[in-house]
Amino acid sequence: MTENRRGAFRKYDLKRRTTEFGKAVILFARTLKQDPVMAPLTEQFVDAGTSVGANCREADNAESRKDFHHKVCICRKEADETKYWIQMIATAQPSARAGARPLWQEAKELHLIFCSIANKTR
Repeated sequence: MTENRRGAFRKYDLKRRTTEFGKAVILFARTLKQDPVMAPLTEQFVDAGTSVGANCREADNAESRKDFHHKVCICRKEADETKYWIQMIATAQPSARAGARPLWQEAKELHLIFCSIANKTR
């Protein structure tokens, strides 16, 4: 639950947030200039970035508490891996840094959220 501007609480929709993140990853990847260095970086970035939402859904449909914890840990890993690929893309294509910053920030926040959930479900 998060507090909105009026002080009222609303349920936080993590599935929606990870879906929007995945879409942003895809749209950003389409703006990158491709060459022999960028192609594998972009592929890895898209794989990791879209896996966060896919595994969030897997966790939501978990068959047990242990399965839920495992899927949440995968979300955590994929969000962290996405941060890594963003750093590699920003190094290989410095002109992409400005567009990469908000994605890195969102990947960081998602990573922290999934770390918190994982720690609570041990």
